[in-house]
Amino acid sequence: MKWFLLCVGVPVSLFAACCVNADQPNIVIVIADDQGYGDLGHTGNPIIQTPHIDALAAESTSLTDYHVAPTCSPTRAALMTGHWTDRTGVWHTINGRSMLRENEVTLGQLLKDNGYRTGMFGKWHLGDNYPYRPEDRGFGEVYRHGGGGVGQTPDVWDNAYFDGSYFHNGTVVPAKGFCTDVFFSQAKSFMKEQVEAGKPFFAYISTNAPHGPLHCPQKYLDMYSGQSAKIAAFFGMITNIDDNVGATRQFLEELGVADNTLFIFTTDNGTATGNEVFNAGMRGKKGSEYEGGHRVPFIAHWPAAGWDMGHQCDILCHAVDVVPTIVGLAGGKKPQSVRWDGVSIETLLDPKEESAVADRMLVTDSQRIRDPIKWRKTAVMSQQWRLINGSQLFEIKKDPGQTEDVAANHPQQVKKMKAFYDSWWAELEPTFLQTTEIYLGAQEAPRVALTCHDWIGGTPPWNQHMVRAAMGYRPKKSGQKNQGEADVSQTASGSFWAVKVMEPGTYTFELRRWPTEANKSLASSLPAGAAVPGASKAFRETPGEAIPIVSAGLRINGDVKSAVLVGKDSQSVQMSLSLQPGSYELAPFFKTEDGKEVGAYYCIVTGQKQP
Repeated sequence: MKWFLLCVGVPVSLFAACCVNADQPNIVIVIADDQGYGDLGHTGNPIIQTPHIDALAAESTSLTDYHVAPTCSPTRAALMTGHWTDRTGVWHTINGRSMLRENEVTLGQLLKDNGYRTGMFGKWHLGDNYPYRPEDRGFGEVYRHGGGGVGQTPDVWDNAYFDGSYFHNGTVVPAKGFCTDVFFSQAKSFMKEQVEAGKPFFAYISTNAPHGPLHCPQKYLDMYSGQSAKIAAFFGMITNIDDNVGATRQFLEELGVADNTLFIFTTDNGTATGNEVFNAGMRGKKGSEYEGGHRVPFIAHWPAAGWDMGHQCDILCHAVDVVPTIVGLAGGKKPQSVRWDGVSIETLLDPKEESAVADRMLVTDSQRIRDPIKWRKTAVMSQQWRLINGSQLFEIKKDPGQTEDVAANHPQQVKKMKAFYDSWWAELEPTFLQTTEIYLGAQEAPRVALTCHDWIGGTPPWNQHMVRAAMGYRPKKSGQKNQGEADVSQTASGSFWAVKVMEPGTYTFELRRWPTEANKSLASSLPAGAAVPGASKAFRETPGEAIPIVSAGLRINGDVKSAVLVGKDSQSVQMSLSLQPGSYELAPFFKTEDGKEVGAYYCIVTGQKQP
């Protein structure tokens, strides 16, 4: 199909040099969360202080028409695989739709296979259970929080940006300091180890900041004392990232490897908050199909290749282009079975090369639902045009703010872009039913900790504030907002985990209202946790509401397989069931003394293989 040739065809030169060699560049990717194109000084923001990233841009290549998905997990899926987000199974941030399908090959795996030591630090948000964790996807060193942010449901209980605990190669370890500082510090230790070992490295530093809730050290809040509390915290989080970028670049200099290190700074979607001050003239913000939702900064610096001068390229490109570009620059090979949706943009990044490339069409959409819907919050993009939701057409160079719909004046252009999208959708649609399932009974993960973040159906309690507030048992009051996110209209009634049993055996299911580390009984309440500096309440500041649990049940594929009464002082309920290999819908639940049913927010599964 024509669109496939345009978007998946890789230049012949990409793999001309495919052997591992001593001159492979080190690679550092820093990606911030919820920071938009306009949330930087050098892009025109009159308030924010980002001197280090501004200095980086002044001596690097900047892509000024680079696009991602309008939300975080989908962007990370494209960035890691070179595939459209909807192809990877990642089109949402919850509902089991943030787990990267096991058949995808990540940038971490590709670089590892080509001689690199690989590490990821901070936010993964592409799956917290086997086989979706970063350590399952090619990263040899992993230091991360759980879920999509510090304090979300899969994260360590009561984490709140400061002095938290994190997953270090699968083991929970305590840390001191602000989370962003911790993640950069761990990355620097990793880089130092690889330099001392004489190995090329790939460090993927993925901050959860400045995603809400909005917290940062007091000194950064003080820098924006004239702004609203929300802006002060949001911009303070970004300035903290900026300081870490500067310190990391200096550290690479001290290690003696800065010259042959490809250093990339980018973000995962449009701004979540900064549009209240400055949005670079764009329409929309995080979650939007308009430019402000998905056009973000991309800065690349590599002195050994001559990418150390101020250079801007305005050619349209996308996160799917990153993997083929980096693998090519690293002299790497890819499996013959892998066909990318992106192309190498090496010539766009090289200030010595001509930037002209054949015009092509790209797609971004915001499918924050269980299953994708055609044309839902969708932008079809070409160098000159943006077709929004199949009906609005904007001539983007003349109208960057997307204020004048010219579809009626250009019916042929609308027809052309709709035809492209129709082919694109038809090719991807058959893959949508391929549910990402959490593996039970796998040798690599004999103990599986399930959290309600990954419930399929409705809106699950995706952060610890919601768990504390007994979401699903206590209906949310009309108009009430959840911290750090937009309004949620419904809870996950009738939800389940999609699981795949790998070995026949007896499986034990430990149902919990509170996570293990809370050390509380099923029917207990919890006191509010301590506050931290910032404009938001920490998730742990919500008092933990008691649920009057009297019994528990285990539903498999819609049928109740086991039900028991529970003691008031019990911290958990255990049930065992013999299962054969296959796919299941797992829905453990509690019954309350007032006759209501609420899903078990946490469930730990272990298996004993049949002899």
